[in-house]
Amino acid sequence: MSLNPAAKQEIFAKHSLSKTATDTGSAESQIALFTTRISQLTDHLKTHKKDHSTRLGLLKLVGKRRRLLNHLMNTEINRYRAIIAELGIRK
Repeated sequence: MSLNPAAKQEIFAKHSLSKTATDTGSAESQIALFTTRISQLTDHLKTHKKDHSTRLGLLKLVGKRRRLLNHLMNTEINRYRAIIAELGIRK
């Protein structure tokens, strides 16, 4: 279920603040990584409905992403709006 390093580097290069593959710590790159993992776990849980340990991990990831988004919204609203539009998180 984990991402391979090449897929992570691609996510970091596409969604990071400085648009480089080495920018792994920016809020945008972390939110993009969490979003990718959340979508994978959601697909897994659609087929394995009784996998409660995965459900717990999914809820933890959603909480981490929510805290990062709240921080970004409170500090730099333009970056928050850009990452929300780029990932299509909000409707």
